[in-house]
Amino acid sequence: MVEVSEDRFAELVEQAYRDVPDELRAMLDNVVLYVEDDAPPEDPDLLGLYDGVALTERDSTYGGVLPDRIMVFRNPTLAICETEDDVVEEVRITVVHEIAHHFGIDDARLHELGYA
Repeated sequence: MVEVSEDRFAELVEQAYRDVPDELRAMLDNVVLYVEDDAPPEDPDLLGLYDGVALTERDSTYGGVLPDRIMVFRNPTLAICETEDDVVEEVRITVVHEIAHHFGIDDARLHELGYA
């Protein structure tokens, strides 16, 4: 397990988000990005989570809702990494993975693409 401060981890998450191509970031709609220390108790090893309504599921009744949330979990990520470079890579994969869920891409397809 590698040690990375909360501030540094947040910087890595922000950088991973900024590294997403501008064209894709521009298409994110009603989404906020959070860094949390721990994953939900029912899935403590989870690295990230998309909580919301994917673009492919939205229809004319979508509106007036709180933003979708993308969460990246610090402690589970650090637990599987040995170096900060490992953290950078895991955070990048997690951010892309959760953004993909916003676009309606499921875990099976993400696995095929190497983002599982």
